[in-house]
Amino acid sequence: MTSTAGTMVTFAHTILLRIAQLLMAVAVLLLALMAVLVVLQVVARNGFDLGLPWADELARFSGVALVYLALPLLAVRSQHVAVDMLPQFLGGRSRRVMAVVAEAGVFVFCAITLYGMQAYLMRAGKFATPAMGLSNWIFYAPAVVGITLLGLVALVRLLCLAGGGVANQSPAGGPQ
Repeated sequence: MTSTAGTMVTFAHTILLRIAQLLMAVAVLLLALMAVLVVLQVVARNGFDLGLPWADELARFSGVALVYLALPLLAVRSQHVAVDMLPQFLGGRSRRVMAVVAEAGVFVFCAITLYGMQAYLMRAGKFATPAMGLSNWIFYAPAVVGITLLGLVALVRLLCLAGGGVANQSPAGGPQ
């Protein structure tokens, strides 16, 4: 990889890392919100015989959103689930080929998922959630953001591999 290309990959990795860290902070806040809402629902239902459908819907949204918002940070740090028994037994070129295939697969998965979400939201986007009246565009936004950033992480990792780097390390060579 040329020096300029390597610098660009390192810059892209740094930007993705910062964005992913910000999204992780939002995910932690959503986890706290979800815990508070679940306790509130239990107290309201058992203590006051009162149902809170909006709290149930918001807790569900928080749970799903925190998964998608945490996904990019796990990927950029190579802390996501990985099955690496076979690549560990293989050496050099075979390991690199498997890494390229894996990253390309993640990128294609993200592209297909985003295409499907776009097709779905073109129809369902005009509807709102039942309890809070939240637009489906907003309800599914964390999934779109998370999958988009996962695809960008896979692309940066592919560029790193193409330049002779290792996908589970930062483009600068150190651990992520």
